[in-house]
Amino acid sequence: MDTMVDHKQEVLSRLRSAAGHVNGVARMVEEDQYCIDVINQINAVQAALNKIALQVLDDHMHHCVTEAIRSDDPAERERVLSEIRDVFEARGKL
Repeated sequence: MDTMVDHKQEVLSRLRSAAGHVNGVARMVEEDQYCIDVINQINAVQAALNKIALQVLDDHMHHCVTEAIRSDDPAERERVLSEIRDVFEARGKL
């Protein structure tokens, strides 16, 4: 199987797992579970999503960014680099 397909399937699998955990947290709230337990589960979901984001970013850097840096178009290089900067800037606002 192609590594891009493997990567995509892994990301999708992790996203489905995180979605299942979010549904579990919703059930915990519906069942009036202890607040700290709910918060701990939310933290676990956030950690899982952060790991997925890192995987997607890694793929982006190895493909899109690498292609842009190798290209002869300086505007494309700057655009891609600005995108990465903007993502990190937005994460700082969370």
